[in-house]
Amino acid sequence: MIAQKNIRNFSIIAHIDHGKSTLSDRLIQNTGRISEREMKDQILDSMDLERERGITIKAQTVQLQYVDGNGDVYILNLIDTPGHVDFGYEVSRSMFAVEGSILVVDSTQGVEAQTLANVHMSLDANHEIIIALNKTDLPSSEPDRVCKQIEEIIGLETDEALMVSAKTGKGIAELLEAIVLKLPPPSGNEEAPLRALLVDSWYDAYIGVVIMLRIVDGKVRKGMKIKMLATDATYTVDRLGYFTPRMVDSEILDTGMIGFITGSIRQVSDTKVGDTITEDKMPCDAALPGFKPSQPVVFCGLFPVDNSLFNDLRAAISKLQLNDSSFTFEIENSTALGFGFRCGFLGMLHMDIIQERLEREYNFDLIITAPSVVYRVINQNNTVSDIYNPLDLPENMSGYRIQEPWIAATIMIPEEYIGDVLALCQGKRGVQTGMSFSGKCAVLEYRLPLNEIVFDFYDKLKSVSKGYASFDYQLAGYEDGDLLRISILINEEPIDALCMVVHRETAEKRGRALCEKLKTLIPRHMFRIPIQAAAGGRIIARETISAMRKDVTAKCYGGDVSRKRKLLDKQKEGKRRMRQFGSVSIPQNAFIQALKLD
Repeated sequence: MIAQKNIRNFSIIAHIDHGKSTLSDRLIQNTGRISEREMKDQILDSMDLERERGITIKAQTVQLQYVDGNGDVYILNLIDTPGHVDFGYEVSRSMFAVEGSILVVDSTQGVEAQTLANVHMSLDANHEIIIALNKTDLPSSEPDRVCKQIEEIIGLETDEALMVSAKTGKGIAELLEAIVLKLPPPSGNEEAPLRALLVDSWYDAYIGVVIMLRIVDGKVRKGMKIKMLATDATYTVDRLGYFTPRMVDSEILDTGMIGFITGSIRQVSDTKVGDTITEDKMPCDAALPGFKPSQPVVFCGLFPVDNSLFNDLRAAISKLQLNDSSFTFEIENSTALGFGFRCGFLGMLHMDIIQERLEREYNFDLIITAPSVVYRVINQNNTVSDIYNPLDLPENMSGYRIQEPWIAATIMIPEEYIGDVLALCQGKRGVQTGMSFSGKCAVLEYRLPLNEIVFDFYDKLKSVSKGYASFDYQLAGYEDGDLLRISILINEEPIDALCMVVHRETAEKRGRALCEKLKTLIPRHMFRIPIQAAAGGRIIARETISAMRKDVTAKCYGGDVSRKRKLLDKQKEGKRRMRQFGSVSIPQNAFIQALKLD
């Protein structure tokens, strides 16, 4: 049993690619938690997707054991967090489970947008922050410049900033000593009834639901009957322990510890992230504040290619939601695609990851509809309705006001790319709210409509800045917008999967581009197929796929021309009737490819 004063709980926060996961590897290696044979790069990135893309998607925890110069033993509970803006909810959850943060800043690149956002989250959680400048072994490292940048942009003192290299192991011993000396131990009452925070949960095919929890007060023991305060569900603890990073069993988890429990939990809905866990017989007096619920900002439809697999897809999505509480879904019906789900995500990367996990882990072939954001429609009686699906938007907007979500964006770029980035933001209807400089780095502040950035803004930003720009944003409320719904009609039948909302100024351009793209994606049929884009009660663009045609006059050698005309008229009438009753076969990939417009 370890004394509470010898426990340290902390997270590692940083911008993408600043070295969080590699630093975690060195801390694990330096404390000898696992053997050299078991050690591998980015050991806490357990998912194949994380290793392939080189990003952290899920926050992971590991318990380290550290012995200081006096021989005192310390338990260090480390949480490695994601860096991408789409997984900011994972970071914010981790913050409330620990007392301190290690802020990792790349000493070659300096402060970037997500660095700033993560520091604000850490300060909101009242954390003690240790600054570590990484990659100091590189010739291009500029620690003095980066320290000055941290003081100017973030406002933190850098007198005690540590110079480390996660790659070579330089400065790791000093960092471990700083964690013990500077970060506070957890404050909790060991004698009080059990009160634990449900930090995360995931589904295991063999043991059911696994819960990761932080013990705030009291203790949890094997065989204890626990209760979830939010759902009133009760379970008996079958197994408990901690991560090294593999699961190691224990008989008890003391106050201030981070670990896991299982209890033959089969109901996904019983384990709500942020819930308070207590003992059933001796409940705690008050629940913990929990987490601020995540707000999905991008919505799209997910449909199985084979509609008979709808129930299997529902089961897979439910299990995936347990592992990622920021992902939401509800059932919807499409005339073109059958039954599916309207899903909410924190961003386009989040959507891409969920889609790929469903395809890889559960072997589903999926069709994804056009991504959309949440709009608000206000009628003449000032009644406000939230619109998650563009199809629900009124065709005729007279008498209605429509509002769209806006964001407050922070863009950090080298000053030579300012002109191109300003032009990009203005083209997306952006409004500049501020600009400041730190050395050769510019910090731009913009207000942008969320609908304009969900498709391709980040890719274009990286393109115009040669990859040097960094981008972070926060939701900044709703504003009135001059918006229209574009409906795509194929053979005069509306295709709801391709319905989208755009600004009036770009409606015609967008409609024409969609029709032209669909013309190349839909194969020719035996009859002529019109492709139309409609907005505001009128057709704004049209393309026609010509019919496959058999030469019915091939066997006519000579003779009167009326004979050929009769055959051609008969063929024309047949195609007219075929178009009236025939159905158009649209390939699966057409739905996604049509949305990838330049």
